[in-house]
Amino acid sequence: MTAISVSGLVVEYTTRSGVVRAVDGIDLSVRRGEVYALLGENGAGKTSTIEVLEGHRRRSAGAVQVLGRDPADGGTSARELRDRIGIVLQSSGVESELTVAEAVAIYSGVYRDPMGVDEVLDLVELSAAAPVRVATLSGGQRRRLDLALGIVGRPDVLFLDEPTTGFDPAARRRAWDVVRALRSHGTTVMLTTHYLDEAEQLADRIGVMSHGRIVHEGTADTIRGAGAQTTVAVRLDGEAVPAVLSEVAEVAGDMTVDGGRHIFRTTRSGDLIAALVTAAARHTVSVDDWEVTAPSLEDAFIQMVAETDGTTDE
Repeated sequence: MTAISVSGLVVEYTTRSGVVRAVDGIDLSVRRGEVYALLGENGAGKTSTIEVLEGHRRRSAGAVQVLGRDPADGGTSARELRDRIGIVLQSSGVESELTVAEAVAIYSGVYRDPMGVDEVLDLVELSAAAPVRVATLSGGQRRRLDLALGIVGRPDVLFLDEPTTGFDPAARRRAWDVVRALRSHGTTVMLTTHYLDEAEQLADRIGVMSHGRIVHEGTADTIRGAGAQTTVAVRLDGEAVPAVLSEVAEVAGDMTVDGGRHIFRTTRSGDLIAALVTAAARHTVSVDDWEVTAPSLEDAFIQMVAETDGTTDE
């Protein structure tokens, strides 16, 4: 079943210099119980997209459904939808004089079936800070409070906007466990993050946005393999090395020599390795000291964004 459905979404802003199209006709579908990460550089259109889904921003065109409802509708429909979604913004406006427990209790009061305050604080590791005023929290504690406020209503859909900013590495991993637990209970999660390892750890699928469009969508594995280059380093020894290089040129990609090793950056690593072994055997060239480095999600992301900017060297 589909939790979020977007078709032809357009978001435009009017500025002094004219109309700016922040989101340029995207289509998007997120299944129930799925974690979907929306990645992109600043200005790619992620925040505008999420704000439309949350009901915080009007769209210029297109159709949007969240849990079968249009988030732009008002009245009873809007109240019913708000009761089923949770939102963790980049920063919240919690009254600084409240204690942590008071803030969670107030937020829980707007939901029909909220978690208990103690349960939520335990999940986000803020139990010891329950009597502490919000104003005195550290940055990481404040972010954990934001997460608590987002999940207190047992949301069917949870929007997470940079949820672990300010967390130390251990706290980030514990927050990931919270998200995984929510997913295991059927919560759909829409995540935006600049931490690509976070997306890789949590997301069932990833959408990469650039200039208002989704330029690629898939699992972390498929995105890594979509045009990003694998590095193959190998030591070739023998008089016929030039002949070997000539035979593998078609699949070699970019090639450099460093410390006696030939280093290839190619999108056809399997073909390259097979061609190197075959050509080296034919020309009696020794092949050893192999090192193959697969592209990271970050490599693939940078490549995709560069291609949309027209800044690649290829």
